[in-house]
Amino acid sequence: MRQRGLIAAVLTAIAAALPLSAAQADPVNAKVVMHAPLRVLDPVLTNAYITRNHGYLVYDTLFSLDAASRPQPQMVASWTVSPDKLTYAFTLRPGLKFHDGAPVTGEDVVASLARWAQRDPLGTRLAAVTERMDSPTPDTFRIVLKQPYGLLLDALAKPGSPVPFIMPSRIARTPASEAIKETIGSGPYKFVAGEFQAGVKAVYLKNTDYVPRQEPASRFAGGKVALFDRIDVVNVPDAQTAVNALRQGEIDFVENVAPDLLPQLEGVRNVTVRSYGESTETYTLRMNWKQPPLDNVKVRRAVLAALYQADYLDASLGDPKFYKLCGAMLSCLSAYQTEVGATQTRPVDLARARALLKESGYAGEKIVVLHPTDVRSLSGLAPVTAQALRAIGMNVEVQSMDWATLLSRRGKDAPLADGGWSIFHSSLTSMDLLNPIVNPNLDGRGDGGYPGWTRDERIQQLRAEFESVSSQDDRKRIATEIQQRAYEQVMFVPLGGYSEFKAYDAKFKDMVAAPLPLFWRGN
Repeated sequence: MRQRGLIAAVLTAIAAALPLSAAQADPVNAKVVMHAPLRVLDPVLTNAYITRNHGYLVYDTLFSLDAASRPQPQMVASWTVSPDKLTYAFTLRPGLKFHDGAPVTGEDVVASLARWAQRDPLGTRLAAVTERMDSPTPDTFRIVLKQPYGLLLDALAKPGSPVPFIMPSRIARTPASEAIKETIGSGPYKFVAGEFQAGVKAVYLKNTDYVPRQEPASRFAGGKVALFDRIDVVNVPDAQTAVNALRQGEIDFVENVAPDLLPQLEGVRNVTVRSYGESTETYTLRMNWKQPPLDNVKVRRAVLAALYQADYLDASLGDPKFYKLCGAMLSCLSAYQTEVGATQTRPVDLARARALLKESGYAGEKIVVLHPTDVRSLSGLAPVTAQALRAIGMNVEVQSMDWATLLSRRGKDAPLADGGWSIFHSSLTSMDLLNPIVNPNLDGRGDGGYPGWTRDERIQQLRAEFESVSSQDDRKRIATEIQQRAYEQVMFVPLGGYSEFKAYDAKFKDMVAAPLPLFWRGN
């Protein structure tokens, strides 16, 4: 008995002397505030960034882009390409499991990609050149093409919304027009459905069964080593309240800090403020081509002539050091950037804008501008548009709503009297704009395309040409032609580039560097 008691005492002493990680470590939890309230959980049904952020916690991808924007395998262990470049055969990493314990199979991959391709412009184009997808064995899948497609791996590694996340086939078979009923992935965190309060709170727990890749994390690629045992995402709609809570240690991370509030965090102990990157975001204005009077290209040109980027950027950001005037439809960070066709980077010539509106035959039809009131970075844009259009003689009605309602509303193809709309504004990261294929605003399919339903056969032809060439010079030439045509038809209006800032405490010091919040360990 004495010996047994001595052994127990020694073991206790050893445990007390061990580092916390070697003994029983206390859970590391985090409370975070994102840029918008989370209500929609389906990352394929919507391209809303808040749902994309949610998706990166829960789901995994087949390939991911590293810090050099090169596709790297993620869920895939190996792959081969046939000599004719028509058959891609992939093998999944061993041991991949969904959060419900089921193994990840090739059948899950095929079903997930098929659903994603119905909603994503790049996925749609990949589907158009695909003969078939199948899963010869549980741990493999194949994509057989009708013709070589050089962007296949780029499509599977697409980081922007909607992301080609992999989910169980029984869930992925949900029609792409309907919301999924379960949130089950195979990523580094599990979604806790029982604690979800739409628009108020979402909870994620570390997936202890997740096996990260061995490579160091590099942006979206490499090993996803979860930083936390539990993450509580809480909605704090007031930006000042969020900053105060971070200063007082009540929350640990704020995704977007308003520029005018940044001075309040200078010198605050244990709080770091960091930019996601210079001009990584672009404000955009999107018109509804299916509803009068914006179905008339001459009216759209008059609207374009009435807009000035600096008015929007000053209203939202205030200080020019945080923004950049840029008329490039592919963002001011794109290798294909050009100012061809842009007029909104110069002060407005009101006489010209009014003349264009008169020439269009505009007869006083109402323009409905959707105005999100609960997203700080977007709330100042709609009033600027309303003022600009009224200045040239347009009949404008601003309809205010929360962001989740706007996301639902903008997908409604209906007359204004039945809940339709004319204009909405958004903010897109550069990675969602960088080339004519991923940029949703350059989708010329009309029905089935990005809200606004822009339809233009010439744009579609040029996008196909862009995909078919391999020379960078040829791609630059075609991208310039695309922008010229897109401005002629006014497919959308870029309203300038700007930088967003995140702020966080010491718990996040090892977080991987990326243009959006990824809560796993960096190099």
